[in-house]
Amino acid sequence: RFKAPFQEVEFADGETELVWNTFGEEQIDLDVTAEVTKEFIRQTIKNMAAHGCSILRLDAFAYAIKKLDTNDFFVEPEIWDLLDEVKAEAAKYDMELLPEIHEHYSIQMKIANHDYYIYDFALPMVMLYSLYSGRVERLAKWLEMSPMKQFTTLDTHDGIGVVDARDLLTDEELDYTSAELYKIGANVKKIYSSEKYNNLDIYQINSTYYSALGDDDKSYLLARVIQCFAPGIPQIYYVGLLAGKNDIDLLEETKEGRNINRHYYTIDEIKNEVKRPVVKALCNLLRFRNTSEAFDLEGSIEIETPSSNEIVIIRKNKTNKITATLKANLSTKTFQISENERNILI
Repeated sequence: RFKAPFQEVEFADGETELVWNTFGEEQIDLDVTAEVTKEFIRQTIKNMAAHGCSILRLDAFAYAIKKLDTNDFFVEPEIWDLLDEVKAEAAKYDMELLPEIHEHYSIQMKIANHDYYIYDFALPMVMLYSLYSGRVERLAKWLEMSPMKQFTTLDTHDGIGVVDARDLLTDEELDYTSAELYKIGANVKKIYSSEKYNNLDIYQINSTYYSALGDDDKSYLLARVIQCFAPGIPQIYYVGLLAGKNDIDLLEETKEGRNINRHYYTIDEIKNEVKRPVVKALCNLLRFRNTSEAFDLEGSIEIETPSSNEIVIIRKNKTNKITATLKANLSTKTFQISENERNILI
């Protein structure tokens, strides 16, 4: 962080006190050990359930525990005690939890081993490395390791995480990927991920995923195809759905680095964007992904690498043996999709 995670606040009685704000002055941290906070959590879960919520995202939950002589991040065992409390409350309403965390992938694996949904925040950087280099070995290894009970991402309202992929990519490969992003990416500059643009996390790069791939339709569509075949459920950010470019005007207007990937679309803009071939193809891909029974989370996945540039991903339904197959070449940015013996055109 560029500054201390607390601020001085004046209360109604005139007293002042330092209060925690891990992410900024507008977000005050709550003491999760206090009964008033626990009751707030219980009521929130109850209210969410009443509105039909079936899965609850716990935003930045790893910062919830504050403990002296620690870095206040994912403090064990207290963090597990908190998760167990929230899980027990959510279970009353048949609600699943999705703890959200940006850190080394091993922490995600810990959470997955406790049978929680997780986010795959390592995939964005691993995918960029693979598409920049044209090589599949790192991507194939990660897909083989990944749990099925997860949501995959390439982009979110935040930046592209670097730390999430550490040790899945070597330090040299991470440096290469970052350098290529700034070289190939459209209107991507290091300064946009700095204190000057109010960047909250020095381990993230601010860019849309489409612009990170040089506004190139072939590379972008291939990235989304692989995401759809990866273990888990693909989450597509709204800017990503429209293959959005970096919004430099909004970035400069607000001096907020993450706003480069938060374009405010007008209705007319959306009407025009959905006519673009890359957006049409992406929507067709997602229709296939959402209707094919091959992507059963209880089904199987097989990964093959015929060459250093080629990857084959096979998803198979657990019960009815419906199979979806992706054959992709990361060097030529070409791919084929089939369901059983039927070719799928998107």
